[in-house]
Amino acid sequence: MFFSYVCVNFYNRNPLAFKTFKEKLFVKRKIRLKNSIFTGLAALMALFFYGCNKSNELGMELLPSSDLIKVKNTIIKDDISGYTFREDSVRTDEQSHSLLGSFTDPRFGNTTVDFATQFRLSTYPKYGTNPVADSVKLYLYYRYIYGDTVTSQRIRAYELESPINADAKYYENADLKSMASDQLLGEAEFTPKIALDSITSDTLYQLIVIPLDVSLGEKLVNADSLQMINNDVFLEFFKGLYIETEKVTGDGGAILSLDAASNSTFQGSALVVYYNNDENVAADTPDTLSMPYIITQFSARVNHFEHDYSGTAFNASLNSESNADSLIYIQSTGGLESKIIIDNISNWVDSTDVAINKAELIFQIDTMASDLEKYPPPSQLLFIAINDDGSQYLPVDYLFSPTFYGGRLNADYTYHFNITQHVQQIIDGIAGNNGFYLTTAKKGSEANRVVLKGSTSGTGIKLIITYSKFRE
Repeated sequence: MFFSYVCVNFYNRNPLAFKTFKEKLFVKRKIRLKNSIFTGLAALMALFFYGCNKSNELGMELLPSSDLIKVKNTIIKDDISGYTFREDSVRTDEQSHSLLGSFTDPRFGNTTVDFATQFRLSTYPKYGTNPVADSVKLYLYYRYIYGDTVTSQRIRAYELESPINADAKYYENADLKSMASDQLLGEAEFTPKIALDSITSDTLYQLIVIPLDVSLGEKLVNADSLQMINNDVFLEFFKGLYIETEKVTGDGGAILSLDAASNSTFQGSALVVYYNNDENVAADTPDTLSMPYIITQFSARVNHFEHDYSGTAFNASLNSESNADSLIYIQSTGGLESKIIIDNISNWVDSTDVAINKAELIFQIDTMASDLEKYPPPSQLLFIAINDDGSQYLPVDYLFSPTFYGGRLNADYTYHFNITQHVQQIIDGIAGNNGFYLTTAKKGSEANRVVLKGSTSGTGIKLIITYSKFRE
């Protein structure tokens, strides 16, 4: 009955690990029966007849009292090392939010973000007779910022000469400037702002307006009808705009989270041509005529991220595994990730006699170094395993259940990861122990960053393992 109780409770605590545990347990029984086959057969015959009356106790007769399960718990800290690395190969195309702006962080140095986008026809343009462009304006909407609301910024707009493709993959180092004309179309200086509907309600939309040279309006007003028969043809005629951000000097600045693409409840950011024509001039009460070209969910939208880490505390040891860091730095926008090494996972116990009940990895935010009030940390991190060939993959625990796997920011300023099955796979030789990367979940659509306590900090990284071991 004790064995039944242990098995049931072990299964309830960790249903995935139970299969491995069960296989190991009965392999062990099989080996012992082979070593004493005659005694085993005799005992089995006796148990068969005896079990007819006491079938509920049959399992106990096969389990010697000295071979019961022992549950243990251990905390691993000294075998964990953390290092800060630059992150690369971060996708920036068609993100949920495009980014724009520049800010200098006292801990993370400067981040500057440029933006390129297509504009699409919402309807066939009908400019009327003898249309004349009056002005052109680019409207960019945003609701959230990362940084301050006191530092002014300058942005400049250029027409794209090379196309961007909504079906292509673009990364943080995409050279958008080389794809654009050298002819400046317009520029604007602005100070980011933010306002709420109420103390706790949604953020209101804010707007940046960039006046553009009327030559772009003349190009669009005088376009041949064949150049506007559909969006594919139109995007060959007008490939879009590149918005360049001037780097902020000194501390301050902000990264804007643009609401660029339209959706079911929002019209999207847009390029608007204001014009006149013969019909409007002849009208008793002339109107202000306008034609919008909008950014939709089908428009290619690409960011370029630039980081300057000169003068930061981690710059000298960046991309190095020579010394474990007391602080590790995590940053989105193709910025920083941490390489985590957990030594001796397969050696800390006799792997043939162990099943992992739970393996929980905990990272603690350094609240002072992070300056949480000014720079909110990422809402979620990812803990990614490294293959023998250097490629990366999410542990099987994430595939089983993202909620079970974890990684979200907790109220006590920690990030917890349940890597139970992955640790079991390492012990069983199914997965290699090649290290991990700790990185942000929203790499290309937010600017958040965080400072974590490293492996050499007293309250830094720890791995808590609960496991079941067979008693000898």
